[in-house]
Amino acid sequence: MTEHLFELLAPARWQSAIVFDSPHSGSVMPDDFVSKTRLNARDLRQSEDSHVDALFSGCLAAGAPMLRALASRAYLDLNREPYELDQRLFFETLPGYMNPGSSRVAAGFGTIPRLVGDGHEIYRGRLMLADALARIENFYKPYHRQLKALLDEVHTATGTVLLVDCHSMPSSAARPSAGTSRAVDVVLGDRFGSACAAEITTLVEEFLTSRGLHVVRNRPYAGGFITEVHGAPQHNRHALQIEINRGLYLNEHTLELLPNFIALKPIFDRLARELSKLMDDFRVEQTALKAAE
Repeated sequence: MTEHLFELLAPARWQSAIVFDSPHSGSVMPDDFVSKTRLNARDLRQSEDSHVDALFSGCLAAGAPMLRALASRAYLDLNREPYELDQRLFFETLPGYMNPGSSRVAAGFGTIPRLVGDGHEIYRGRLMLADALARIENFYKPYHRQLKALLDEVHTATGTVLLVDCHSMPSSAARPSAGTSRAVDVVLGDRFGSACAAEITTLVEEFLTSRGLHVVRNRPYAGGFITEVHGAPQHNRHALQIEINRGLYLNEHTLELLPNFIALKPIFDRLARELSKLMDDFRVEQTALKAAE
């Protein structure tokens, strides 16, 4: 079953110190999940980062792989701790090692989400805990093992690695920031500098701004579980979450691409190439430092 829930897209020539991942762009809904839901397929997809994997797919030509989810975020959210589970969803009392008290669980968006989109209840009734544990064992853990293995492989080979965590945000979350009347186009989340070197975040911000996009940092998205876990700049491991306003390229009701997608995609293709160049510079710096030791 695992092979149908996510996939690795490998470049023809792997030559970049970057790994891209897209944990929320999947739309596959296993039959046993659908049978328990009270919503139609379109409503279940409202939290999905539709087509964001396609928007960033230029990473392959830049020599970087992409790990992407195929299963729907409504089925399981990969950008959470493994056991952020909502007691309200289950018949059984949750074991003590689980985390039912996080703010994300309280909002209805834990590892097994209770809600989707603007607050629609997903399930007809409660679930068996075994159902959640099976999803975690068969999807969540294999995905995260694969992501860690990719990052470790690049770090071992080059001495440094950057994870670009690809997401989209609803236009309702992209309201004008303080001091401007313009809606936000892109949010860069680097955990307020703790997950990614400032040079990397600055390059992305300046590049996208120069292409006419309105870019802000860390508000309202500073980076989720994936960025937090894999971002350790002090060890030459960098992680940057990029959130794109869906309204720029997507009809948020029908999930169909807008014509502007054609204009937007080359920008992110070029960004992948620019980041690859920057990481090459990081690699040279690390080699020089080791030689000087």
